[in-house]
Amino acid sequence: MKSKNARNTFNLTRKQKHKFWGIAFLLPFLIVFFSFTVYPVLMSHIYAFFDWPGYGPLDDFVGLENFINVFNDPLFWRALGRSGLFMVGSVSIQVPFALLIAILLNNKYLKGRYAYRTMIFIPVVMTSAVVGVLMRSVFAVHNGLVNSFLEFFGVIQSPINWLGVGRNAMLTVIIVASWKWMGIKMIYWLAGLQSVPEELYDAAEVDGANKLQVFRYVTLPLLIPIGIVILLISIIDSLQVFDLLYTLTRGGPGLSTEVIEVYIYRYAFTSGFGGGMPQMGYASAAAVFFGLLAIVISLTLSMIVKKYRISDEKEVRP
Repeated sequence: MKSKNARNTFNLTRKQKHKFWGIAFLLPFLIVFFSFTVYPVLMSHIYAFFDWPGYGPLDDFVGLENFINVFNDPLFWRALGRSGLFMVGSVSIQVPFALLIAILLNNKYLKGRYAYRTMIFIPVVMTSAVVGVLMRSVFAVHNGLVNSFLEFFGVIQSPINWLGVGRNAMLTVIIVASWKWMGIKMIYWLAGLQSVPEELYDAAEVDGANKLQVFRYVTLPLLIPIGIVILLISIIDSLQVFDLLYTLTRGGPGLSTEVIEVYIYRYAFTSGFGGGMPQMGYASAAAVFFGLLAIVISLTLSMIVKKYRISDEKEVRP
């Protein structure tokens, strides 16, 4: 009897040790997460109700005034519109082109396909700020790699000011962002392509289907569920572009590439547009407003995905 009790005590002690070490290894992550994610988010909701420059006592309570001012500011809505333009442009490039690249690199007869995948994926692991600084040199008017290349092959007669003209700057930002994140979308598509059973391709080949028909009637229908998920991820990612865009254009020229994140940054850490002190309270209200809008977009897209999956499951059931 004593031996059984001793064994139970030993097992209990071992479980407690495992639990202790689990918490010990998890604790550093929790500290960092709460310090740099949860705490700032909570405090931004509090700052939004104060007229506060970012330092000094938090004593000038203004209620909903900051939210009303944000709602009535045309520059906020223009920045929001540019965020939407960037989202549509980058997603429209990334999703279909990543699928095309994935199809090409999924060919088992293509030599060096793993090397090509690595080359396309390298920009993903690069820091966005580093990419922004690098691309400022690549798209420079004089001696920039892009202009030099186009002039050498006779595509253009004079250098193009890629980052100094509003319309060109937004297009350049969209292209750079698409290039940077193309690799991860390619990996998602590759996972989807490789999940298609080989038996279906063999059956289609036996039936005399060509490659285009195989893709249209076999591959594409099976890729739609993961394609919707990739689209959802791409849309959410396109709303988090501050570091790349700020280092590349700083929202310029003028305000032509100022998305909502740059708008918030200007008011929070600089003097905004009218000079004077930073307006952390106003910037926090704009951030909360934008965050709520992003949550609504994410929930809406998630509901669409869920609805599609339910309808797809109903069609599959006999």
